[in-house]
Amino acid sequence: MIHFAWPWALALLPLPWLVHRYAPPALAAEEAALWVPSLSLFGAVAQQGVRRPGRLQILLAVLCWLLLVLAATRPQWLGEPIELPVSGRDLMLAVDLSGSMQTRDFTLGGETVDRLTALKAVAGEFVRRRVGDRVGLILFGDQPYIQTPLTFDRQTVLTLLNEAVLGLAGDRTSIGDAIGLAVKRLTEGGGKNQVLILLTDGANTAGRLAPLKAAELAAREHLKIYTIGIGAERMEVRRFIFRQTVNPSADLDEKTLKAIAEKTGGRYFRARDTRQLQEIYAAIDELEPVVRDHDVFRPISELYVWPLGAAFLGGLLVLLLPLLPPLPDRRSP
Repeated sequence: MIHFAWPWALALLPLPWLVHRYAPPALAAEEAALWVPSLSLFGAVAQQGVRRPGRLQILLAVLCWLLLVLAATRPQWLGEPIELPVSGRDLMLAVDLSGSMQTRDFTLGGETVDRLTALKAVAGEFVRRRVGDRVGLILFGDQPYIQTPLTFDRQTVLTLLNEAVLGLAGDRTSIGDAIGLAVKRLTEGGGKNQVLILLTDGANTAGRLAPLKAAELAAREHLKIYTIGIGAERMEVRRFIFRQTVNPSADLDEKTLKAIAEKTGGRYFRARDTRQLQEIYAAIDELEPVVRDHDVFRPISELYVWPLGAAFLGGLLVLLLPLLPPLPDRRSP
């Protein structure tokens, strides 16, 4: 159906007539004039032909004005209504990009990969399932920064998550600052259901804000935080001529991550391999159901360009008419 966004513009239709009817005429004394002693000089010119009558120009000018007013009403074509699932939840992912995330203690598709690669694969599937949520992305290392603000465009979030590289934000870990940035962005978003999923494989080694203090701020703003400690507990490394079993997650501060989750009403999860990481995201899906409501969206196509373009062409024609060769005089001699 056609809809006019600004129908009040139709009140401009009588404006040219009102100007013609009530505007004071120009004073003859102020107009330029040419005084000649005789009109005989203009007789030959009058006999050469007669200009096209001005009626056509007037009609075109009136038509152009009608088209301009029609364009000013901003006509739109409203498409069929489309139902969109909306949960009303704002969900932010905070991903650790510190140097320790390059540890290759995860398996994906039968191959050994680093922690960040496994996280991208599993978190990507999680984001695809969050239909109706506004999703954002924070990357943190020495400092946190917003990679993607809250948006319904999950594909953009996935693209920017896959483009994240190790060391992009520094080699250290600023967990407290990442939580503080998430609190700021989520509270600015104005949503009611606010969730932060924080993934890290270490301890807070950078930043100005202590993690537990940041958790208190989050709890005050009713921000629920799910913390995920990522990294295997056993890994064999080659030492010259022998192999040694080490704990690659020795630096993981599980105590602090548990306290952050408890203070905000969330939960702490431990992901030692890809399977556990997938199970964690499935558990979060159950704890935070996706669809709760529906919103109706109608695609809008702007149509004002058509009457505006026609008015432009008509205006050019009005200007060109006086330049056309005059019509021959058909009056009998």
